[in-house]
Amino acid sequence: MSAATYIKRLVGLLGVFAGFTFSMAGMPCAAEHIPAVQEQTGTRIAINLASRILTLYENGQKAAIYAVGVGTRRTPTPTGRFVIQNKAVNPTWVNPQNTQMRIGPGPNNPVGKRWMGFYGSYGIHGTNHPESVGKYVSHGCVRMKGNDIEGLFSRVTVGTPVMIYYDRIVIDRASDHTISYYIYPDGYERQPLTAAQVQKALRGYGVEDFETPAAIAAKIKRADGKPTYVAKAYSLYIGSQKLTKRALGKQGHIYIPVFSVAQQLRVAAQWNDKQRQIETSYGTAPGIIKNDSVYADSRYMKVLFHMQGNLTSRKQYVLQVIKTPSDTHSIPATTPASRE
Repeated sequence: MSAATYIKRLVGLLGVFAGFTFSMAGMPCAAEHIPAVQEQTGTRIAINLASRILTLYENGQKAAIYAVGVGTRRTPTPTGRFVIQNKAVNPTWVNPQNTQMRIGPGPNNPVGKRWMGFYGSYGIHGTNHPESVGKYVSHGCVRMKGNDIEGLFSRVTVGTPVMIYYDRIVIDRASDHTISYYIYPDGYERQPLTAAQVQKALRGYGVEDFETPAAIAAKIKRADGKPTYVAKAYSLYIGSQKLTKRALGKQGHIYIPVFSVAQQLRVAAQWNDKQRQIETSYGTAPGIIKNDSVYADSRYMKVLFHMQGNLTSRKQYVLQVIKTPSDTHSIPATTPASRE
């Protein structure tokens, strides 16, 4: 049996780490419970087994992202909240079935140049097979490429929280508030997905209206782990009052949820399906329907509500009542309104 077969089976073995003897005999086995780690704003590690990505957070912000190899379906990596329990440089790998069989530091060592134990026999470590990183390949440990594990090792300490979870839906918000989402394959066959579930996840970011159920269903079928851009989501305010729905930016335009604004202002509004336009007591303007919600380009807020908007430096879209009298008659659409 090859040395790599025994990577996970490290409970109770002795190894030589960075010039001193290290024993895991006193550590809890994989079946024991470790108290949940309270969320912190300091340094922490998050590992998504579905995406096979490890994210390092520092001061509450993403500091680094690494590809990792994780456990197979038969020998999955455990999920839960843990902490880094021990760290070791240049570990000597010992065969747990035959302690006379050892592989010292070097290119043939299955755990590479760094080890960080987080739960019983499980750890985050290097590998002598970097091509396996990004796959379901291990007996439960988390593999990283050489430079990656060395970089991570230098940035975390014993006691650093580690959260490991399995979620095929990954939603990312960039610094400019661009929302993208990813769907990963169900490697552990434990998370079947529906379009409604993904749309619910997008709702948490305020962009659910801008992705159709059909598009989501097609993406679930592909499950290729590639990003799909949805929209830029901005918190929407009328003066100092925050609305539930968001203003959404796409293709150089900012779209406003018309009926949310109308309700807040107590202004009568209706959708004229035949004319593809919005009608209020102030005027009419073209609109679009997104998943049964009506939106209008922000430039029509003056016509529909006698308001004008501004995107602040904090990425908040604020509507204010226009203080000077102005013409609020209907503005003709420059392009045909469409159902998207």
